Amino acid sequence: MSGSRNILIVEDEPLIAMMLEDFILSLGHGVSGTCDSVASALDEVAKGGFDLAILDVNLKGKSVWPVATALRSQGIPFVLASGGHVDPPPPEFADVPMIEKPYTIDRVTPIIAAALARPNAAA
Repeated sequence: MSGSRNILIVEDEPLIAMMLEDFILSLGHGVSGTCDSVASALDEVAKGGFDLAILDVNLKGKSVWPVATALRSQGIPFVLASGGHVDPPPPEFADVPMIEKPYTIDRVTPIIAAALARPNAAA
């Protein structure tokens, strides 16, 4: 899929979120917002207005799975991001594209394309 997309960043480390935002903008996409908690991410999902989300799997010690469930129920594609040392995703998210930290633009580019190319049937 080509064209500019609006992307939600769900990341609790401010420097990592800023770096990811820079990568997204340099790729010609927009950033709809940045969330650092499950609660704020769920609020943004309810508001909508974005085409894709990149979700850190661990937000301040809490799993991001409620956010992933909400995105899937709305048919919004997402990417899971991990710094490692985490349990594998629940079975219902095992097929979701995953990116390992640290982010590089060479990793971000194909993962965005892969997530946008996936069929997004609501659960």
